[in-house]
Amino acid sequence: MDDDQGLGRRRWQLAALLSAPLLWLGVAYLGALAVLFLSAFWTVNGFTGEVVREFTLDNFRTIVTQEVYRNVTLRSLGVAIAVTVICVVLALPMAFYMAKVASPRTRHWLVIAILTPLWASYLVKAYAWRVLLANDGPLDSVIGTPGYGLFAVVIVLTYLWLPYMILPIYAGLERLPDSLLEASADLGGRAGRTFRGVVLPLLVPSIFAGSIFTFSLSLGDYITVQIVGGKTQMLGNVVYANVGAANNLPFAAAIACVPVVIMVIYLAAVRRSGALEEL
Repeated sequence: MDDDQGLGRRRWQLAALLSAPLLWLGVAYLGALAVLFLSAFWTVNGFTGEVVREFTLDNFRTIVTQEVYRNVTLRSLGVAIAVTVICVVLALPMAFYMAKVASPRTRHWLVIAILTPLWASYLVKAYAWRVLLANDGPLDSVIGTPGYGLFAVVIVLTYLWLPYMILPIYAGLERLPDSLLEASADLGGRAGRTFRGVVLPLLVPSIFAGSIFTFSLSLGDYITVQIVGGKTQMLGNVVYANVGAANNLPFAAAIACVPVVIMVIYLAAVRRSGALEEL
């Protein structure tokens, strides 16, 4: 009985200890998100520039009806999908080599090599790519440069978020028993057939986990677009412009709701597939 009471007391102490961080999460994150959604239904007085706190759907009506905002949304969605797909294509062979081919010593060094860029400043890496992609820059003198624009944005975002795809796939491959690969080989399965029929289906949860990072981070990015995007506009840039020069915070909040809604739909679809439950 005393042991049960002691265990119950420790559980209550642990719950009390964790309640403060959870409360902070609820106030700081969920509270800020609630204010964002609420302010999206407000407008700005065109004469005084003051926020009019009256419920209206004008901001969302503008986003849906005006072609420029539809194009920006589709462009942002396309970039996020492209970056995610490229990251998957690059991460699969890299993670497979790290987990199943490289020696334990080499594997540790490769993990360090993947993690090291994450310690560098986001801006330093983005501006480094700006130098590489510039006309008459290092890349231009070797193979030519695509210049600044949408293609450059995809390249830089892929470089920035690739580690977030490699690491979940690598963790998934480490959990994959070697006996499955040996059994496939014993049954006559070639490397390609084994990868498609055995490895890839088991990696679907890991790929979805990595895609949540690459997709969401690319969808809401605006700094890379500012640095190497040229005249390209994405959702983050529209939010930034309306917060700054336009001074239209309600419309910026409405635009910011677009990637939030897209991510909620994506997460719901992934959860419905059951992939996240297998992580």
